[in-house]
Amino acid sequence: MLSNSAYDYVIVGAGSAGAVVASRLTENGAYRVLLLEAGTEGSNFFWSRVPVGVAKMIDDPAVNWCYSSEPDEGSGGRRIDVPRGKMLGGSSSINGMVYIRGNHGDYDEWRQRGCDGWDWDSVLPYFRKAENQARGEDEFHGVGGPLHVSDQPAKYELTEAALAACEQAGIPRNPDFNGAQQEGCGHYQTTTSRRRRWSTAKAYLEPARGRANLTVRTGTHATKVLIENDRAAGVEFHTEQGRVTARARREVVVSGGAYGSPQLLLLSGLGPGEHLPDMGVPVIRDMPSVGSNLHDHFNTNLSWRCSKAITLNDLENSWPRKIAAAIQYGLFRSGPMASNGIHAGLFTRSDPRLERPDLQVNIFEWSTLERNGTRVKPHPFPGFTLMPVHLRPDGRGTVRLNSPNPLAPPAVLFDYLRTDYDVQALLAAIRLCRTIASQPALRPYLVDEVMPGLATQSDDEMIEYVRKTGVSNQHPTSSCAMGQGPNTVVDPRLRVHGIDGLRVADASIMPVVVGGNTNAPTIMIGEKCAAMMLQDAA
Repeated sequence: MLSNSAYDYVIVGAGSAGAVVASRLTENGAYRVLLLEAGTEGSNFFWSRVPVGVAKMIDDPAVNWCYSSEPDEGSGGRRIDVPRGKMLGGSSSINGMVYIRGNHGDYDEWRQRGCDGWDWDSVLPYFRKAENQARGEDEFHGVGGPLHVSDQPAKYELTEAALAACEQAGIPRNPDFNGAQQEGCGHYQTTTSRRRRWSTAKAYLEPARGRANLTVRTGTHATKVLIENDRAAGVEFHTEQGRVTARARREVVVSGGAYGSPQLLLLSGLGPGEHLPDMGVPVIRDMPSVGSNLHDHFNTNLSWRCSKAITLNDLENSWPRKIAAAIQYGLFRSGPMASNGIHAGLFTRSDPRLERPDLQVNIFEWSTLERNGTRVKPHPFPGFTLMPVHLRPDGRGTVRLNSPNPLAPPAVLFDYLRTDYDVQALLAAIRLCRTIASQPALRPYLVDEVMPGLATQSDDEMIEYVRKTGVSNQHPTSSCAMGQGPNTVVDPRLRVHGIDGLRVADASIMPVVVGGNTNAPTIMIGEKCAAMMLQDAA
């Protein structure tokens, strides 16, 4: 083991939340902070900077952990791909960049579950603090924050037709999903600036790395939080040179995400007492909820052949188009490479009796033939996709150790389509997508339904299709859930129950998943965690 070093704070994980915490803790110059990241710098990875590069990173082990789940009965016994960012910025460096906060009622529900200080009125200031909103400041949005939030670079013919079809299907327009209300259809905003991805590495770490009190170490895989007398004393981590220990005079913050954070707590002896000994880990504190309650959105896809060559399929399938797009983007920061291909969507309810939307439908200007383990391969013809997402599934999964080897990937088990509500919500979503596609505004663009195809009509046939093809929407949360009772891991100040000097700050602390994309809420969690830590330090 190499020689030890000491810091005020040690943060594990430089992702969507960890980068935020590190930046904010070092602003006043009073504290010495070490930020550990198992992945790479990523700054020279071209596709992480270009909005259209999303599909290029989904299966790239250079910047993606490329996890896969355990076989799950609800998904037909399949293993589901579980991509996670493996670079500075974490998943904010490889995600779809869609900026959605969730529903106001989601956070009020967190408060009702015992998480005081996490209701909508309490979290809104942290969303506003993070944001540099291209549309300007108002009641819901801030300017001057590190995170650039921008409108789509252009209006796209197919997207505009799809939104018109949504209105014809009875879904009203919503100009701002992050404003007064969530329900409706409209354009997504993205975490981009000047047509380039704006990850937390770019927004928070790049300006912070010039500070003398911040040390960032990549290629450092944390293997254990060192706990002495029920207090986090530091972190042990693996490097190419061997094992290293960093001591924390004040606190350790675990920000490894919904898979990495529970895995590190388990490796540190915090977790289910019946599981840890099987993995050769001594039990320091029996905490059954560590790695339990995994909550994630589940989605399926409906794809159509398009009558016009105006989709991203046409770009990917043509070298002349690729060359032209590269020149256009390089010279003018415009064209198809300036777009993430997810320009718009809608939020609605599977049942009008529900208080909040439980369905999101993303409008994709591409269609997928297959994922072959190294890339996403589009259909060889123009195509587009409506992707229905179930935002409030009943199913809860687990994250457990897969091996005594601390460098091994975790065992991730989902619990999709567990209840009748989970099934009926997706059936309602599929019917809605077909209704939208049948509207006059989209009809001129449709040749035929490719997936699942019009031969799939009955409820049983549609659910069988979903079980065979549905996937994680890559919004995992709640595996270190926040709250007051025995089924939680951290308290409302994100302190791990029973262990002093140890916090968790990332999507894993959500009591339940929010109704929308999770990157913006995770950044908010980082902002709020840092503020609480500075309050406690003072």
